[in-house]
Amino acid sequence: MRKIKWGILGPGVIANTFASDFQFVKNAELVAVASRSSERAKLFANTYQIPKVYGSYSELYADKDIDAIYVATPHNFHFDMCANALKAGKAVLCEKPITINTKELEELISIAEANNGYLVEGMWTYFLPSIQKAYSWFENKKIGNLMHVKADFGYRQPYDITSRLFNPDLAGGVLLDMGIYNIAMAWLFTKQIPTNLHVLAEIAETGVDCDVQALFDYGNVKANLHTSFMCKLNNWTYVIGDEGYIAIHDFWRSKECFLYKNEKLIEHFVDQSKGIGFNYEIEKVSNDLLNNKKQSSIMPHTNSLAFQNLMTMVLNKIHKK
Repeated sequence: MRKIKWGILGPGVIANTFASDFQFVKNAELVAVASRSSERAKLFANTYQIPKVYGSYSELYADKDIDAIYVATPHNFHFDMCANALKAGKAVLCEKPITINTKELEELISIAEANNGYLVEGMWTYFLPSIQKAYSWFENKKIGNLMHVKADFGYRQPYDITSRLFNPDLAGGVLLDMGIYNIAMAWLFTKQIPTNLHVLAEIAETGVDCDVQALFDYGNVKANLHTSFMCKLNNWTYVIGDEGYIAIHDFWRSKECFLYKNEKLIEHFVDQSKGIGFNYEIEKVSNDLLNNKKQSSIMPHTNSLAFQNLMTMVLNKIHKK
């Protein structure tokens, strides 16, 4: 069986999580890592037994053995790195948010199309079996007609002006970093742009958002979304219909979901896999590449464009644009 050969660009925290799940993937192998720091790249490679180590990004782009590149750098670097990788003929899986605005994303999609390339945003949550199961319950009308989506996602982050999270020059702020997960849940179950929205936000001294509550109004359906750097939230998603509801525990990394009707638990799904969950994304993307697909059916470009449009709408409300 042919395996897709992967390289990681940017050996940070999220890249460690991504790399650790390759042990659970059969159709792919991690063969290279690149960083601006050779020492950092070597340390990462030693941890995960990666044979190729590059002290520059250009070396990874130029490696003819690499099929796909995972971009795991801060948000504001995503556009240039994805563009360079696509132009070098590599498939690209880029951490969310794939870009920091819609214009950049539209240009990236054009670059992918011009180079007959594969581009996908790393919304790994969508690939998780528990999310897939929850969506199947919803799609099969197990909760009746949709009424509400409620999603909160927050972890207290100590305020640090040197941190990427609070740095406006590195596209900091809780909405782009964590709130995109809430927006992804609202989009998954509504596939709509709200006709009206209300936003409450706290702003850090650096000028980035650090706590955001948004109410999306779709008419008959509402989505209530809360994300925060200021406090730990419950981190559940509830999908509520007129005949029941779905509860998704720790939805962004979900291992289980629950289906309720008439206040009684009807079904409970548990993912028994040993991996963290990135293995599902890696496997599905690798399978796409083995089958010469140019987009992911789970995370097509339309999803990413919707995320960007929705985040822009919220940010415009926050900054009164």
